[in-house]
Amino acid sequence: MPLEPLPMPDPGTPDISTPTAFLRWLRRSQRRGQLLATWWGVLELGGMAALPTALGLGIQAVVEHDRAGLWRAGALALVLSVLQTTGCVLLHRQAVWNWITAASQLRQLVARQASHLGAGLSRSIATGEIVAVSSGDVEKIGWYVELVARVRAAVLVWLGVSLVVLVQQPLLGAAVLLGVPVLAVAVWPLLGPFERRYDEQRALGGKATELAADTVAGLRVLRGIGGEELFLQRYRAASQRVRAAAVRASRIWALMQAQQVLLPGLFVVGVTWYGAHLAVTGRIGIGQLVAVYGATAFLAAPLRILGEAAHAYSVARVSAGRATRVLALTRGTDGTGAAAALTRPGHGDLYDPATGLTARAGRLTAVVCGDPDLAGELAARLGGHLPPADGEPAGPGVRLGGTVLDEVPLADARAAVLVHDKEPVLLSGTLAELLDVPRSGRVTAAEALAAAQAGDVLDALVDGSPECAGDAMAARITERGRSLSGGQRQRLALARSLVADPPVLVLDEPTSAVDAHTESRIAAALAGLRAGHTTVVLATSPLLLDRAETVVLVRDGRVAATGRHRELLAADPHYRAVVTREDETPVTGDRPVKEPV
Repeated sequence: MPLEPLPMPDPGTPDISTPTAFLRWLRRSQRRGQLLATWWGVLELGGMAALPTALGLGIQAVVEHDRAGLWRAGALALVLSVLQTTGCVLLHRQAVWNWITAASQLRQLVARQASHLGAGLSRSIATGEIVAVSSGDVEKIGWYVELVARVRAAVLVWLGVSLVVLVQQPLLGAAVLLGVPVLAVAVWPLLGPFERRYDEQRALGGKATELAADTVAGLRVLRGIGGEELFLQRYRAASQRVRAAAVRASRIWALMQAQQVLLPGLFVVGVTWYGAHLAVTGRIGIGQLVAVYGATAFLAAPLRILGEAAHAYSVARVSAGRATRVLALTRGTDGTGAAAALTRPGHGDLYDPATGLTARAGRLTAVVCGDPDLAGELAARLGGHLPPADGEPAGPGVRLGGTVLDEVPLADARAAVLVHDKEPVLLSGTLAELLDVPRSGRVTAAEALAAAQAGDVLDALVDGSPECAGDAMAARITERGRSLSGGQRQRLALARSLVADPPVLVLDEPTSAVDAHTESRIAAALAGLRAGHTTVVLATSPLLLDRAETVVLVRDGRVAATGRHRELLAADPHYRAVVTREDETPVTGDRPVKEPV
């Protein structure tokens, strides 16, 4: 069948009620591929099973000095060999197609889920879990989905061989018909222990991956504080736990493999001995004995496939359980209610019931939290569609103009509110590609870069990209902007948010990595460029706060004070302590005085 282009236009809506249901849904989603693989498998295994019959006919013809029978047996063997070879090639092609399609489909589902949850994904599940699902688990699930068709083909051919032998020799046929299921079921008692040990191995592997990702992300900080050895010891201990768990799982798997070799071997020996007894007593001919032996020996192939399927099902069920946990993450609303849709995106005040914060429409509002983690959670929550962290109940949703953002389609919420994270990611590519985002068209790329004070960043990009011929927009940005400083990356990310020009823009510490002089110019340009548009800036920098039309102080998770920067600086000791990093002291006039002891 012609290969379909990837990624798929729509990966579908999976059944995530149980891991088994999810695997069943993946199989159903590629019915045609499964049917073709089954047919090619029957052709391959059927040719393999029938080939001993042709060989037996040829031997019998030699014994009986039948020249014509020998030619007929040779022609039959040639035809069967061609059919088997054709089936083998086409089965392999189709099996790989089924495997890749299932793996790609799962990767798209996970990517769609990550895009749907946005910044809330890391609140609900560990990063290592996502990495494990997107890498190792998709391969295990794809392997199982591909193997299902081969199992069907093996069962069909086994039934066919059993019926043929049953007609020729009822006792041998009964042994073949009943022996294979018994041998296949013999491996099932080991599946439970193997699955539990493999689940433990995958869980420990996910934790080790998460620890490694955190270590790599914070390597510069670790070097600065001399903590490399400490984290190396932690990762070494985590990797040893993964190794020990893998060894425990491998012991069970090795026992299963040994069982799949020993039991079929004993079965073949027994059937062959009985066939030889029939030949010695003259009840069957030599050619029939060869055919019986060949058909019995062939049964090792279906048994091997069944054993492989048992192993694949065990690991795929564990992997599907992890995948369904990721795909089941939700805010608790489907976001499809037409009545709640934002008919005028971005119109109205932005209100957060959890803190009592209200950002007035068309104004620049600054929020001072003091706690960076609280500020990050507030920024993410203002964007809507943020799932609660594990163990936390879902709180009231953020409202924009009276509409709960969690109750509108995700695309509408994202079009209305853009959240600029304090640690934004720059994707590799040219600067033009970086700034090629959905936009209103009101702000040009040049205006956004100028407002972000990115002139020196453009010079650095041009110097590092000789192939751009002096055109900064054609200059290439390396992966995650590693060739740029932290302040340069931050300003490019700010320019990307400004050129999008959303109705509501939420900025979390957008200038934390730049110097005071540059920050002052960015604050002035930001106020001018976003004039008349709703902008929320979470910051503690006096330069940004002084440009805000309204400043809100959030303390202990609730709004504690509202006003202008200079007013709050003079009247609120806690606000002054957060902004100026001084002790909380009362003020007299314009100068703070310490309380008498």
